[in-house]
Amino acid sequence: MHAQAAAQEHTITLIPGDGIGPEITRVVVRILEATGVKFCWEECLAGAEAFERYQEYIPSDLYLSIERNRVALKGPVTTPIGGGFASINVILRKHFELYANFRPIQNLPGLPTHYPGVDLLIIRENTEGEYVGIEHEVVPGVVESIKIITEKASTRISEFAFNYARKHGRKKIHAVHKANIMKMSDGLFLRCARAVAKKYPDVLYGEHLVDNTCMQLVTNPYQYDMLLLENLYGDIISDLCAAFVGGLGLVPGANLGADCAIFEAVHGSAPDIAGTNVANPTALLQSAVLMLRHIDEADAADRVHRAIETVYEAKQSLTRDVGGTAGTNEFGDAVIAALEHSPSAHNRLL
Repeated sequence: MHAQAAAQEHTITLIPGDGIGPEITRVVVRILEATGVKFCWEECLAGAEAFERYQEYIPSDLYLSIERNRVALKGPVTTPIGGGFASINVILRKHFELYANFRPIQNLPGLPTHYPGVDLLIIRENTEGEYVGIEHEVVPGVVESIKIITEKASTRISEFAFNYARKHGRKKIHAVHKANIMKMSDGLFLRCARAVAKKYPDVLYGEHLVDNTCMQLVTNPYQYDMLLLENLYGDIISDLCAAFVGGLGLVPGANLGADCAIFEAVHGSAPDIAGTNVANPTALLQSAVLMLRHIDEADAADRVHRAIETVYEAKQSLTRDVGGTAGTNEFGDAVIAALEHSPSAHNRLL
């Protein structure tokens, strides 16, 4: 194992989540601690289990922990469909102004897909659009949902995308919209993106309608480098793009603000397989790699990334969702074994 250059201890808020969340979180924590980086984990509940214990879906100690630590690692939390409590994910993003949702889409070695060699970055505005949750019944049988687009948020997410592109050598950004129909809201988003793009002549800028983008992606995802999207479009298209590399169980997610970040698996809580040792921790583990880079533990991030690739290349310890027979814990053991001999991957996404 590589020696740690610094003995700094990182205090991280840990949100295990619901369903398969606790078991994949335990495995990811084991792997992170095997890097030799020093962690202090502040574990907090959220969602249905938190409500059973505290009568709050997001207990106050969770808010306070994130406010103190400024970094959280979060497992999946169940969101009821068509009723029940509001999305924990959306509430946390809005509360902490985590305005940038960052989702890299890259193939894992040894895992065959219809689209090999994909390398896409999805940059999604994370605080407004349809997700502001302003809905009301106008009259019985008629519901109105409000979409909010602001110059501030549209400019902020555009600057994030172009800054990232310049810093990391990405060459092209497409803003995705429906301004031919939503001329004021999506039109404002486009005007902000265009204004920011003028400051970055080294980054090629383009615009595509969201429906056409879906067709273009399925036809030829390689024409895109970075996609800049409003909240709802980004949610839909990031899931579509995850299918290029094997699904939501493999791709990471980061929610980034000015001084706070939450790293999370973007898949569901899969309560039907909870506790059966079959869930795949890869998405949460890849999110933890982004977290390592965020806290300036780049060497550990490189080593974990390469260990993941080694396990996928070997194909001996993969979970059943990707064609293997290993359990959740066995996959974690294999990554830790590979980690001991893993050189830096130099694949720095954050």
